[in-house]
Amino acid sequence: MGNGDDIDLTDFDADSEQSSSLVDPASEDARSGDAEDGFGEKSATDLGAVFDVPVNISAVLGRTHMEVSDLLKLKAGNIVELDRKVGEAIDIFVNNRLVARGEVVMVENRLGVTMTEIIKNDQH
Repeated sequence: MGNGDDIDLTDFDADSEQSSSLVDPASEDARSGDAEDGFGEKSATDLGAVFDVPVNISAVLGRTHMEVSDLLKLKAGNIVELDRKVGEAIDIFVNNRLVARGEVVMVENRLGVTMTEIIKNDQH
């Protein structure tokens, strides 16, 4: 999806003052940071209104294509081959939009996902 730009999470510096700003520094000059125009510097606390909005998150291990007749023949114990290799990153979707890739992990006898890269989409 998008232009395929990936951001490695190891590049993220949580202690940096710039990382706490949600305004692109390059575009801030064009906006002049004037509070009257509504484009001043924003922080995570300004997003309080959306914190309770529910989202659907999906972690996709892989995909396959089969005809309905083959699907109806499946029984317990049958193997369905997916388009991914063992150890390959899985796709993480939020509201059906690819946002990250990650790895499957075990957390107290449950499956979880660790995000290893964030997918940057330039489409708005």
